[in-house]
Amino acid sequence: MSALETEDTDSVIAAERAHLSVSREALRRMRRNVLSLDASAAGDRVSAQVLGADLARRAEALRDDPSTALFFGRLDYHEERLYVGRRHVHDEDGEPLVIDWRAPMSRPFYQASTADPMGLAMRRRFGFSGGELTAFEDEDFTAPAESRILIQEIERPRVGPMRDIVATIQPEQDDIVRADADHTLCVQGAPGTGKTAVGLHRVAYLLYAHRERIRRGGVLVIGPSASFLDYIRGVLPALGEVNVKQRTLDGMLDAVPVTARDEPGPGRVKGDARMAAVLRRAVWSHLGEPSEALVLPRGTRRWRVPAYEITELAEELRSRGVRYGAGRDLLSHRIAHAILVRIESAGEVCDDRTHEAVRRTRPVKAVVDQVWPALDPVRVVMRLLSDAAFLAESAEGLLDPAEQGALLWAKPPKGPKSARWSQADAVLVDEATDLISRTPSLGHVVLDEAQDLSAMECRAVGRRCETGSATVLGDIAQGTTPWAVGDWPALLGHLGKPDAERTVLDRGYRVPRQIIDFASRLLPSIAPGLAPPTSVRSAPGSLDVRRVAEIHAAVPDACREALKGEGSVGLIAAESAVPGLLERLAAEGLEYVRLADGMDGARLVVTPATQAKGLEFDQVIVVEPAEIVEAEPGDERAPGLRRLYVVLTRAVSRLTVLHARDLPAPLR
Repeated sequence: MSALETEDTDSVIAAERAHLSVSREALRRMRRNVLSLDASAAGDRVSAQVLGADLARRAEALRDDPSTALFFGRLDYHEERLYVGRRHVHDEDGEPLVIDWRAPMSRPFYQASTADPMGLAMRRRFGFSGGELTAFEDEDFTAPAESRILIQEIERPRVGPMRDIVATIQPEQDDIVRADADHTLCVQGAPGTGKTAVGLHRVAYLLYAHRERIRRGGVLVIGPSASFLDYIRGVLPALGEVNVKQRTLDGMLDAVPVTARDEPGPGRVKGDARMAAVLRRAVWSHLGEPSEALVLPRGTRRWRVPAYEITELAEELRSRGVRYGAGRDLLSHRIAHAILVRIESAGEVCDDRTHEAVRRTRPVKAVVDQVWPALDPVRVVMRLLSDAAFLAESAEGLLDPAEQGALLWAKPPKGPKSARWSQADAVLVDEATDLISRTPSLGHVVLDEAQDLSAMECRAVGRRCETGSATVLGDIAQGTTPWAVGDWPALLGHLGKPDAERTVLDRGYRVPRQIIDFASRLLPSIAPGLAPPTSVRSAPGSLDVRRVAEIHAAVPDACREALKGEGSVGLIAAESAVPGLLERLAAEGLEYVRLADGMDGARLVVTPATQAKGLEFDQVIVVEPAEIVEAEPGDERAPGLRRLYVVLTRAVSRLTVLHARDLPAPLR
């Protein structure tokens, strides 16, 4: 407590608890008022459905979680006092009891400092246990001070999905969260810097500050895996935003079912930006020429359009850069217009109905089908990957013969349904689809773990935010795919956002200094140009590197030891080692859940190294680092070392490394 505090601590806490109780009751009243509204009063059935859905969303956003703090801070000005919390709460007269953390007047809670108090006389932070207010801490800005409550909240053990960080947002994070809606931001964030949470909180902020605009365009959060999305699923609902779509990349590209995985060679070629040009040629190669003039009988007359004129119409449309599908539609209009000019020259009167009738006649449809045939993007890509001659024609001068050979399927499928599509194939289908018809753009896209994307995957995401903005999150040091672009300027260029503002989060709050320093020994090998991150937390004893005689015998003991502490425990190993570890844990009677089954339930979560990206655990047990490195293909095992860097930085409180073999050279 600061020297300013003269009130009895118990009486202060009692008064703040009373305000909390009043605020919770007011929130319940606000929700009851919403639920009491009658959507049928909207007038018609459609309006009633829209209003009903909106009221349901509003009621859900006002649902109180008694286990979560309704407010977490207080701002004292000389003549005003404001409580800062997860959502706005007002009394029956409309007076605010709690102001939303996203409101402009809440910003001093995150930004005020000794150098600039921003008009505050005092800032108060509250400590909670569950939903009960248990402590407070005041800062009067007369001298720099470290917040004990802030550190305790950051270090608080947790089990299950990610929590919001709304009570602990730091100034540099707040700048990103409140960035303008028109800005695309690229955040290079080291482990433990909160980049994922910052991206999600930016979504919540944009939906508050620009609600109609962002909701009208739509928001999409793209994560690296289903496990990752399961981990972050509760953050936005806890902030009152319950209608944001969250997808993996293959979940976003659902034109074909992804059932196969590419080897590094084919994956690199399919992910290369040159494939966009190959597909463009493949699509436009279907244009043809009419075999003869178009003759249209109408009444007692026959109207003729020469073949060369139809070819000229098609060439003019293509030169305008229209999408393939739009060009096909426009060609029928151009041909109909050419016929109507002839009809009007003969003295007949024409109108829009005449134009449409001519456009839909069988002769016009037939010539359009011949010159500009309809295309199915799935079949275009399937032909490209199974027809060597078609691929050679489309890739001439772009891909060499070896690269073309890497693309071709070993056994051509009989049809789209029998094909085994990989994610890279699905991206190619998406590119072909956009060449035929424009992909709708969203208002905002959050792209997490972006460092793993190929150029073609970046293009697919970029189409979804072509007219909107994006928040691009990642860490070059954590790139693990063989086809990753590899640097931010190139990635942003493929995304269609070359002028995006780039910022760096290199100050960690979650991962202790001892752990991050150990993992950073890998950086010269995996990201030579990247400066090592720093951590604001020091936790002596948080790192334990053990050489053991037999791994499977050591793992159960390490798990039991970890479970004596608080919070979640992640057991991370190479994917091939997981089945054996599961058998050993079951034989030893240890309760666990597999990551694939969700993180709810037992405190011990068994996690393949390939699925650990983006996750956090209070304690992590890493099994045999050498196996994790060797499981990844690539020159000099650099992808494997990057995977290991990811794994070593998942711990919040304690990291135990068990190894029977020698550690990888950079860690010795």
